[in-house]
Amino acid sequence: MPPELIRFRRDDPGYEAARRACAFNARLPDRFPDIIVQARTQAEAAGAVRLARAEGWKVGVRSGGHSWAVSHLRDGGMLLDVSRLNAVEIDAAGLSARAGPGCKGHELNDELARHKLLFPVGHCQGVALGGYLLQGGFGWNSRVLGNACENVTAIDYVDAEGQIRHASATENSDMYWAARGAGPGFFGVITRYHLKLTRRPRVIGAQVAFYPVSALEALARWAHAVGPTVPRSIELMMLLSRDTPLVKGPGITVVAPVFADSLREAWRDLAFMKTLPAGAAMKLPFLPTSVAAMTRQVMEHYPTGYNYAVDNMWTGASVEDLLPGLRRIAQTLPAAPSHMLWMNWAPPATRPDMAYSLDDQTYIALYGVWNQDADAPAASRWAMDNMTAMTPLATGVQLADENLGARPAKFVADANLARLDALRAEHDPEGRFHPWMGRP
Repeated sequence: MPPELIRFRRDDPGYEAARRACAFNARLPDRFPDIIVQARTQAEAAGAVRLARAEGWKVGVRSGGHSWAVSHLRDGGMLLDVSRLNAVEIDAAGLSARAGPGCKGHELNDELARHKLLFPVGHCQGVALGGYLLQGGFGWNSRVLGNACENVTAIDYVDAEGQIRHASATENSDMYWAARGAGPGFFGVITRYHLKLTRRPRVIGAQVAFYPVSALEALARWAHAVGPTVPRSIELMMLLSRDTPLVKGPGITVVAPVFADSLREAWRDLAFMKTLPAGAAMKLPFLPTSVAAMTRQVMEHYPTGYNYAVDNMWTGASVEDLLPGLRRIAQTLPAAPSHMLWMNWAPPATRPDMAYSLDDQTYIALYGVWNQDADAPAASRWAMDNMTAMTPLATGVQLADENLGARPAKFVADANLARLDALRAEHDPEGRFHPWMGRP
């Protein structure tokens, strides 16, 4: 074994600490790699894959560890941790950047803000680019800029033989196609992303309203009706929780973040918020803020050190069909910070040819969250049980919040999955990299 590699075998001191450090979710599954390798450079990542090939180990890859299902952690084989590959280089004049897979989105955003530039990073702090970009990446201002993976112009990666390669639209194009949407089933180790940047809009802010839970049906009807016409500059979201500000109990927070080039444009795009249903406990006016501030606000619902059980669905179903499931979700809602997220998406008519290929008008995600044993029975089953019941209404799932190991579901178009399987057979014939959980 190359002596320079930082590695932990199962009987080594430090193994369990390294295993536990690989996940944000405190609900760590009982899966144990034979060895954990922490790569500090691209060359070390390549050496680790060559070692795995020599030893006959399968490889799971971790960059940030925010997979709720902890899909990178598998029994046996090698867990390759590339979180230390986190360097960033920004070419402000060229509107481009190069970033390692371990670079955290909120840190990239902070650096880009100094240059008045923007990339559609994830909504949560701590989410590293590696897994986020592989699974598609809907983030801040993605309804305008496209999924984050659409803003990846090239990748540097280690192939199944341990060789460092480059992929773009004109070089190793099959791997470039797969890297934008394959998620945890990608058959390589990405060591650097090449990113397209955009100018940061002059005005960033949000309008917020708070409702009691009794308004759920009225808000669902309203959001479903206005959704197709909401300007793409706005990410309309609703969050159902048992601890809603200004409601003092179960309620719904309606949030409309907006990215605009002027206050006039922001107010114009937010005009639809004037049609909100009656009965709000409080409606706040539009307030300018920043991506960093909105991200910090989001993290109030995703505390560190808690257990998470998560599931989701994309759907184009009618509100009448969705309402029975929404009522059941509200009736069985565990204690905060467990919550339901409803996001208006309304995908574009066309998108680039890439592995990512499945979304719909509305995204519904359930987050069972707890840190007390007494809360575990209700919170641990709530998400999957409710999403299972609503499966007939689902177009599929989003890999960011998937639960494929416990509930296999469609996550890309059928033709794209067939192509991914064919590319895996071609580029990883020995099965060096783990496939998606729930699939052989």
